[in-house]
Amino acid sequence: MNHDMTFLEHLTELRRRLLIVAIVFIFSFIFGYVISPTILEFIRDYTFPDNIEWNVFNFTDGFMIYLKCSILVSSFCTIPVFVYELWRFIKPGLTRKEARATFFYIPSSFLLFGIGVSFSFFILFPMVLNFMSSINHNIGATETYGISQYFTLLFNIVFPVSIIFELPVIVMLLSRIGILSPDRLKKARKVSYFILVIIGVSLTPPDFVSDILVIIPLILLFEFSIQISGWSIKRRNKNLLK
Repeated sequence: MNHDMTFLEHLTELRRRLLIVAIVFIFSFIFGYVISPTILEFIRDYTFPDNIEWNVFNFTDGFMIYLKCSILVSSFCTIPVFVYELWRFIKPGLTRKEARATFFYIPSSFLLFGIGVSFSFFILFPMVLNFMSSINHNIGATETYGISQYFTLLFNIVFPVSIIFELPVIVMLLSRIGILSPDRLKKARKVSYFILVIIGVSLTPPDFVSDILVIIPLILLFEFSIQISGWSIKRRNKNLLK
């Protein structure tokens, strides 16, 4: 942000940046809606059992699924644009070295979000689905799945995990501006572990192996965030001394 700009000019610039993000979201949402059949076919082929059919119990189920696919695509496309426009907004208030360093956040946020989507879709969701299906078989139930319920479960798993994978970038940014530090994160380690364990257990079937497969990556993300925080502060202090 340029220090010579007035408050009204800052608001105008912020509105322009948000408008760009909104336009990207709208166009990617439309694109997501168009390719929704392809996405649904891929999800069905990869995760859905061959001997079970999808069913709709309301006239609006199919339309709502298209909307959810569109939101997934638009989120994936909009996140890097949002981070880039945020960086462009604060860039005038940064030094040249700070601007180059913080530009790293843009590809990092996109990469981590993609890793989160991949992990939750290819590993976590099939694991949850297989466990739930085995429970249904054990009680002798006939599996008749509603497409709306199926995708609600899918998105309730994919989106939270994908957002959690953004933790290192968020910590790096907050450390860069002085809100977080490695010492503060280490002091909060026990509480953070407890929260991550609760998140991991709530997202996975109630068996030890599944819990470990999710909790360990979340804890590693937190520990990686501590290292990222220390690196970010060292870079900031180094730039200040020059």
